[in-house]
Amino acid sequence: MAVTEDPNLDADAKRLAELGYSQDLSRSWSGFSNFAISFSIISILAGCFTNFGVAWYSGGPVSISWSWPIVSIFILIIGFTMSELVSAYPTSGGIYWWASKLGGARAGFYTGWLNLVGLVAVTAGVAYGCATFIDLTLDTWSTSWSDNYSLTRVFIIFVIVLLIAAVLNIFSGHLMAILNNISVWWHVAGATAIVAILLIVPDTHQDFGYVFAHRISAGGYGHGTSSSFFFFVVIPMGFLLTQYTITGFDACAHLSEETKSASMGAAKGIWQSILYSAVGGYILLLCVVFAVPNMANGKPNDALGNAGVQPIFVAAMGTNWAGTVLFISAAGQLFCAVSCMTSASRMTYAFSRDGAVPGHRRWSQLSANKVPANAVMLVGVLAMLLTLPALIKVDVGGVPLPIAFFAVTSIAVLGLYLSFAIPIWLRYRHGENFEAGEWNNGSKYKWMNPVAVAEIVIVSIYLMLPNVNTGNPFDDNFTWKSVNYSPIVLVAVLVGITIWWQVSAKNWFKGPIRTVDEPGAGVPTST
Repeated sequence: MAVTEDPNLDADAKRLAELGYSQDLSRSWSGFSNFAISFSIISILAGCFTNFGVAWYSGGPVSISWSWPIVSIFILIIGFTMSELVSAYPTSGGIYWWASKLGGARAGFYTGWLNLVGLVAVTAGVAYGCATFIDLTLDTWSTSWSDNYSLTRVFIIFVIVLLIAAVLNIFSGHLMAILNNISVWWHVAGATAIVAILLIVPDTHQDFGYVFAHRISAGGYGHGTSSSFFFFVVIPMGFLLTQYTITGFDACAHLSEETKSASMGAAKGIWQSILYSAVGGYILLLCVVFAVPNMANGKPNDALGNAGVQPIFVAAMGTNWAGTVLFISAAGQLFCAVSCMTSASRMTYAFSRDGAVPGHRRWSQLSANKVPANAVMLVGVLAMLLTLPALIKVDVGGVPLPIAFFAVTSIAVLGLYLSFAIPIWLRYRHGENFEAGEWNNGSKYKWMNPVAVAEIVIVSIYLMLPNVNTGNPFDDNFTWKSVNYSPIVLVAVLVGITIWWQVSAKNWFKGPIRTVDEPGAGVPTST
């Protein structure tokens, strides 16, 4: 068997061949489409609203108005470090491929599994959030629907959302590119419309002192809002709002094998999707906080935010306008769920292509449309199973909440960001020996990469803390149904990966498997 140079290969296919792969996926995505998938997955219409409640009872307005811009700056630094990596290695394996290249098979194995768990969790979290907002929209417009609320009903809608996302993903990669392009404009137009509605429709608005200085601690921790505990523990718990919303931007890497001029397009897609989402999301959140209505005594109705944005919208604008805003958000979240499944399925396909996933031959198969349909279905099933605990109801301040949903979003953040940290740190260790791509950070990597890793580690610790006091094992009112099970899942994954590696995987997993033997090669030919 000999391998011959294929003169018909373009620059992207040649670069992919240099990295060891043939062009099997359809390269039909533009740079804008690549940006669009991460912008859609970040989805300010999703994360800003679905996790609003956890930031509200973990600090309130002061947490939202200050944490968002501060945390966003650090996430943008993380994005810059990842843009440099995807420019050097534009493959669907993305994060895990970079770790394997820079740190060896073991680093790649751990990174890949953390990334895969994170992607499945973010798919689950977004789809469940979408289901919640579909239910809230109908709840706002229909009294009979509201009277029959149950977490079981929300879960059924969640499964339907997963099915819709899976069916759309199975059709074709080109359809996904079109949907993501539409999604960008829906998010831009939708967010603009919501901002206008929140500024114009409510009769009253809060002042700047309330938005930027008012403090709330409604998670049951009795340390007050002036204690060091409040500033160094409670408020950081609200970081989940920003860190969960602005995540999933590694999708630009996972879709790089389907993107034209990937070494530049995917690199720009990562940092631009973060920047634009950070700015748009901040404006959106500030408008929500400004719109918080007053009670009859003239004081702000702080209790409304504990249950999320819907009570604020209804009290401030009435059911018609509130339902309209919720509908715009729910539609944006559906786009987001579809994009999340696209990214997760591509990672599953790439990781399976290199033999790391049980049943890898099935999950690495492509359909006639050059889509990893089996991987799509696997992601859907795993996302559903991961979210089963959301059927358990927990009362927070008299409000029934699916605390397990916040655990799922924490798992998404922990899995994704910890997987990001490994190649970011390894690139730093390589120093000047790193072979940078067309887009790079120059010497700025010397401070960017350590800062990025430090932020990930610090925020990860906070996200493993109990969301409410009854989830704290040392609290007198402790109950297992209030537990933030994200650290349990994380430890289980790490222990499982370690045992698997030591017992078996180290003997057969050697990192990315080359399917092309020579740089710039095309198809194998017999000799």
